[in-house]
Amino acid sequence: MARLVYLGTPEAAIEPLRALVAAGHDIALVVSRPDKRRGRGSALVPSPVKAAASELGLAVTDVLEDVLGSGAELGVVVAYGRIIPAEVLEAVPMVNLHFSKLPRWRGAAPVERAILAGDANTGVCLMAVDVGLDTGAVYAEEDTTIDEDESVDELKRRLVAIGCRLLKDHLGAGRTGLPTPRPQVGTATYAEKIRPEDLELHWELAASHLRRVVHLGRAWTTFRGKRLRVLRADRGTPAGGELTAPEGDSPGALTGELVTAGEGTRLRLITVQPEGKQPMAAADWLRGVRPDAGERLGG
Repeated sequence: MARLVYLGTPEAAIEPLRALVAAGHDIALVVSRPDKRRGRGSALVPSPVKAAASELGLAVTDVLEDVLGSGAELGVVVAYGRIIPAEVLEAVPMVNLHFSKLPRWRGAAPVERAILAGDANTGVCLMAVDVGLDTGAVYAEEDTTIDEDESVDELKRRLVAIGCRLLKDHLGAGRTGLPTPRPQVGTATYAEKIRPEDLELHWELAASHLRRVVHLGRAWTTFRGKRLRVLRADRGTPAGGELTAPEGDSPGALTGELVTAGEGTRLRLITVQPEGKQPMAAADWLRGVRPDAGERLGG
């Protein structure tokens, strides 16, 4: 077993931390982002990883340079959110769990960008951390397919489970037990952070693309000047057939739960959330608003 430092921030980084503790590693220090003020009272709220580390009785800091005095032989990084400077890496070499098939989707939002691009598969890489953005050599990787019905949260859970296996399989002997790394090969693509505008449903696009946007979890459009979130949607009929739009329908046109999209396709609304209200079945929302003939979303 090894003496490690662990660097991570979001929910997806909790299970790898727990897996390292369960495997018997000595976690000398956990590094996460500073607490943030949230809510009406502006109370300080810890990151998900900091909260989990505290529950596990581990020392936590938001000062990256604190790893220099930790006595750790290796750092493990999972969605930490900061570039680690060379002087820190020289003192404590680090490995990173990255949720993509590198060099495709380096950067902040690899899972979201893979879904949005319609990738058929993705994976997890255990890689060396260097001063570049996800440019280090790869120690081990595992591929997996992306189900077209899979939400981003569902896919992340599967990738995290794969990542935990990679850590268990390759960190048992610490730094000296790591396999020989291989350089990344291929054309690099970059996974920029998802912005609110990336989540807007542009109805002139095909329903297959719009459904992928919905899978990211915060898709939105507008109706009568107010924002409407689309939480679940389908581009097929309940019986499994493809939905096609009548000729002459304009993008965004509502016909019951069906919305006309681009390329002659339609999206079927399942769950929506009107502005200022709780999520509800699309059928219930429609009974309440009673759209006029020809009324559109996003207009």
